[in-house]
Amino acid sequence: MNGPVLVTGGAGFIGRAVVRHLDGAGIEVRAVDRRATTIDTAGGRIEVRAGDTTVPGSLAASLVGVDTVVHAAAIVSTVVDRATMHAVNVVGTRRLIEAARDAGVRRLVHLSSIVVHGADLPPWVDEDHPVRITGDAYGDTKIAGEQVVLAAHAAGELETVVLRPGDVYGPGSRPWVVLPLTYLAAGQGVLPARGRGLLAPVHVDDVVDAIARAGRVPQAAGQVLLVTAGQGVACRDYLGRLGALVGRTPRCLPTAIAAPAAATLGAVSRARGRPSELSPASTRLLTRTGTFRIDRARRILGYEPRVDLATGMADVARWAETSGLLAQLAGRER
Repeated sequence: MNGPVLVTGGAGFIGRAVVRHLDGAGIEVRAVDRRATTIDTAGGRIEVRAGDTTVPGSLAASLVGVDTVVHAAAIVSTVVDRATMHAVNVVGTRRLIEAARDAGVRRLVHLSSIVVHGADLPPWVDEDHPVRITGDAYGDTKIAGEQVVLAAHAAGELETVVLRPGDVYGPGSRPWVVLPLTYLAAGQGVLPARGRGLLAPVHVDDVVDAIARAGRVPQAAGQVLLVTAGQGVACRDYLGRLGALVGRTPRCLPTAIAAPAAATLGAVSRARGRPSELSPASTRLLTRTGTFRIDRARRILGYEPRVDLATGMADVARWAETSGLLAQLAGRER
């Protein structure tokens, strides 16, 4: 990174972590999100400007003089409608590329996801394993977003790097900490495949390290790289650790029973005006049959995961306590 860095989705879970890391490393960092806010860092406070990747003009001022863009803005959901998700995850990515190209940005680091590979996997998967259209809007739009990014690199518009993070957890993670704790506390922790489905949890600090490396390592240009902790963890193990924080044990059921149960719970909650990500698509995420190799990220980026699951979960437990989340969930139970 030879100049300022712009982080899209800068107010989100991963975006905030990137902003804090870069600021701590003495790199000039800017951030945009749909709503303006501020991020407290060790060095002070970073202003997050209002900007929308689907409205390129809103990014112009933030892109002036920028060397690298970290594209973390996306809709991450299993229940948002396909048209909305496509507009942000695909069209918004293309609009950002055009704005970055016109501003003379050198490199774009795009955050995709391991979900592009689907859930029906061989024991070990690397970047050469084909992506798979499944009909789930999130995974399908992530595939399309990757295509847009890689096409821009091939056309010489700017350098791009695609990272496929695993199941990113840590303090504040909505999909892999906050929502699971919420469902578990409410007695809605139902796991398909008898809890044997494989997750690929990776702590946000390790993902941020990979992002920073992807922005500066010359050999990363044009690459697609998996970023996980390099091992699979059974759903019942990962979610069992979270369940212990709220005194609940997830129910491990056959998929034929768990899938309709989760779908019904989610539909009822949404019908009552309470947001819920429980759905057939979220159930499929918990039936993954394989996990991911990170040899390429190790070789090209020098990436090495440093936060093991026990350490990462201790980090989560401290945050859940000090943030008041556990007390809030206990109050809901009563």
